[in-house]
Amino acid sequence: MLSKAVSCGLNLPRILQARILEWGAIPFSRGSEVADFQLSVDSLLENNNDRSRPDIQIQAVKLAEKLKCDTVVSEISTGQGTVNFKINRELLTKTVLQQVIEDGSKYGLKSELFSGLPQKRIVVEFSSPNVAKKFHVGHLRSTIIGNFIANLKEALGHQVTRINYLGDWGMQFGLLGAGFQLFGYEEKLQSSPLQHLFEVYVQVNKEAADDKNVAKSAQEFFQRLELGDLQALALWQKFRDLSIDEYMRIYKRLGVHFDEYSGESFYREKSQEVLKLLDSKGLLQKTLKGTAVVDLSGNGDPSALCTVMRSDGTSLYVTRDLAAAIDRMEKYNFDKMIYVTDKGQKKHFQQVFQMLQIMGYDWADRCQHVPFGVVQGMKTRRGDVTFLEDVLNEIRLRMLQNMASIKTTKELENPQETAEQVGLAALIIQDFRGSLLSDYQFSWDRVFQSRGDTGVFLQYTHARLHSLEETFGCGYLNDFNTACLQEPQSVSILQHLLRFDEVLYRSSQDLQPRHIVSYLLTLSHLAAAAHRALHVRSRPPEVAGARLHLFRAVRSVLANGMKLLGITPVCRM
Repeated sequence: MLSKAVSCGLNLPRILQARILEWGAIPFSRGSEVADFQLSVDSLLENNNDRSRPDIQIQAVKLAEKLKCDTVVSEISTGQGTVNFKINRELLTKTVLQQVIEDGSKYGLKSELFSGLPQKRIVVEFSSPNVAKKFHVGHLRSTIIGNFIANLKEALGHQVTRINYLGDWGMQFGLLGAGFQLFGYEEKLQSSPLQHLFEVYVQVNKEAADDKNVAKSAQEFFQRLELGDLQALALWQKFRDLSIDEYMRIYKRLGVHFDEYSGESFYREKSQEVLKLLDSKGLLQKTLKGTAVVDLSGNGDPSALCTVMRSDGTSLYVTRDLAAAIDRMEKYNFDKMIYVTDKGQKKHFQQVFQMLQIMGYDWADRCQHVPFGVVQGMKTRRGDVTFLEDVLNEIRLRMLQNMASIKTTKELENPQETAEQVGLAALIIQDFRGSLLSDYQFSWDRVFQSRGDTGVFLQYTHARLHSLEETFGCGYLNDFNTACLQEPQSVSILQHLLRFDEVLYRSSQDLQPRHIVSYLLTLSHLAAAAHRALHVRSRPPEVAGARLHLFRAVRSVLANGMKLLGITPVCRM
């Protein structure tokens, strides 16, 4: 309502940032002589569809008359249904640049938007590849999305526990165990573990489809695992250890770490306790086939039956997830637990959360599933089965070739490492540009574009701004004259820097990285335009110093945002 806007303490804000947020105004970049920020009166009115609402233009004029200029706002005018604000440019310059430099990596996070934010204990489960299978690109999205969410929550001061919940139990290990006994070679297992296990798994699946005896052997092997057979467990443990070693090597390349490597196997015994608890509460029902189900509808709706035990008494994925959730609450006493998996598991998590609720766990509403869509078309030149390491190798190779062909590429101490970091930025930005829930078509050509809205452009902008600081040194940065940064390009950047906290806040609310991606890409384009127009070389010291301050602030915020996304900024490329 308009009354809310008028009732704000307009002559009391401590910093300019608070003032702009208070009024809900947004930067106005078209024709900077008209306004710096603009407030849409329509957005303040209740009942936007009500034909009887007052004339917008009249309300804009009335509001403008009630608002007063002060040391922050130098001029107030009206547009078509808007109230326009021109602000004290020197105050804008001094406030924003000082804040960026003083807050450093915490810039935007100290905003009043986050004041009084209670620090919480948050568990994030992500990545979760299947042991004994090569790390498929399908797990890439879970890995980078989960890493982003954990980074953001940690930056906001929460206590975050990162869990990699490995798919290390289930009937696939029955197949793999039986398959290795038939087709496995110890030498190949030691030299190339995941590749060999993948080959064995493919072969045993084909055999099991045609030979019932192979399928029976697989079922028997898994039963031996569930019963704790030492020989079967020893083979399983070997598969698990070799797989984790390989995964950790890939996570290191991605810049991702975990506080805990867990897995379904941890809960094979506790899942039996879950079944007993369900039974004691009268929730467990046996079917004619011998399986055990839970009726989530409470009225016998067949579509709401959830199977929690096989006919041979072995546990299922859902049973082990229930046991894991209960165990984590006991261990971490979390305020929020976030599961990052593809949208195909939406129903699974709905059932898990609902089952926890009917079991009497009132903390079930603290569990959240963050679903994401499918990446289509991510294939290497080698073939259709796309393993993440193959993609990372191809990205590094192509980026090295691209960098070698560009005349402006600097001499690099470690070109392979730089190529990998630039390539990962390209991969992450392409993934994060849209809604996480959307499927998207992967494009190698788009990944490697150096211009436009790409990760390569982000890295290039950061490296170029870092080069400016290296070239001119820090002597210029001791002091600066705010009057030297009044050009439209400077003002546009300062306006944009002022909004970083708002963007962080939006991402913290919906856990979508696209807000930060869009912000950083716009900042890079603004910086590129300013770099062309606002030269540093051969300018008077106070002008050069002021511009270096501006570019240093841009580089700092770019780096902050990129790190939240899981990107390591490069200083040379």
